[in-house]
Amino acid sequence: MSPHRPEVGDLFRRFRDRLAAECSDRLDLPARPEARVHDGPTDASLTAQPQRNAEHTGRRTGRRGGRRGGGEELRVPEAEFTSYYGRPVLKAPVWKWDIAAYLFTGGLAAGSSLLAAGGQLTGRPTLRRAGRVTALAAVSASAVFLVRDLGRPARFHHMLRIAKPTSPMSMGTWILTAFGPAAGVAAIAEAAGWLPRHGPLGLVRRALPPVGHAAGLLAAGTAPALATYTGVLLADTAVPSWHEAYPELPVIFAGSALASGAGVGLLAAPPAEAGPARRMAVAGAALELFGAHRVETRLGLLSEPYRRGRPGRLLRAGRLLTAAGVVGALLGRRSRVVGAFSGATLLAASVATRFGIFYGGVASARDPRYTVVPQRERLEARRTRGGSVT
Repeated sequence: MSPHRPEVGDLFRRFRDRLAAECSDRLDLPARPEARVHDGPTDASLTAQPQRNAEHTGRRTGRRGGRRGGGEELRVPEAEFTSYYGRPVLKAPVWKWDIAAYLFTGGLAAGSSLLAAGGQLTGRPTLRRAGRVTALAAVSASAVFLVRDLGRPARFHHMLRIAKPTSPMSMGTWILTAFGPAAGVAAIAEAAGWLPRHGPLGLVRRALPPVGHAAGLLAAGTAPALATYTGVLLADTAVPSWHEAYPELPVIFAGSALASGAGVGLLAAPPAEAGPARRMAVAGAALELFGAHRVETRLGLLSEPYRRGRPGRLLRAGRLLTAAGVVGALLGRRSRVVGAFSGATLLAASVATRFGIFYGGVASARDPRYTVVPQRERLEARRTRGGSVT
């Protein structure tokens, strides 16, 4: 070591004394005795020491709000539910309006197939024909919306490689695969009357009706799963207002499917044949209104996205349209015009309800408050239960 370089112990003592002097200047306290240049304390320093300490203590207690009359009181600022770099806690769904339309067309296909089965079993050909044709058109539109969201048709095919009961997406793919061909065969069977009576096409003409009846019943058998699986699919995500509404979403979607199918029947059939459609309208409206009321009142904070903004307006419109459609269906039993108006109203109500549920979940994912606050409440509830047990 160089003779002109100070030793490590001297460097440490100098650093300690300088640090003590800086701290005493900031706190208005005397420096450590080692840093004094005089040999002992003077009378003035002894007198000033308690006063300085009192002033320092007053400033500290005043800042904390523990002493009356002096100092600045500091408050903890209100918590802002943001995350790093201004991004939300959850990534909002990337789904567009086409998925909301897919929710509606899937329910319409299910409800129409149930309507067709009711017309088939009760001998109402107009209801049967309208339900089958609408079911095929709606499930075809559903396939278009779904493939549009997936980006490539091959992705739908890849979902058929496995059947995973715990995955709503996997089960939904298989439900669509079973429902689509059955609904298609049932709808094609309605064209049997246009075929010639003789020759090979005559054989097809005679074979199509029984095949169509079987296919129509098969489609109706899978319709409840088609109507409700989309609600399970939404509830299986991490989106707060969808996930917490897992008991209600399948109920709402089932009621909406029945109401939309009833709307098709009221539009297409004369009043004399529209009895099953009216009964479907009442049952569907009851389920839909009950479920919508539950998601707007039961979820606490997570019910807010369903009451505010665009989702709130859509769901309120859905309730009003549903009620108006049911009233018109019951009061207009002998009027074709009133029945058709009621059918169109029920279809519009189904659209508003599906889009309202969709946009409500998207809104809850974009606001961090709907993710953070329920998590804190659940954590506090667990702590309370644990404390009461111990």
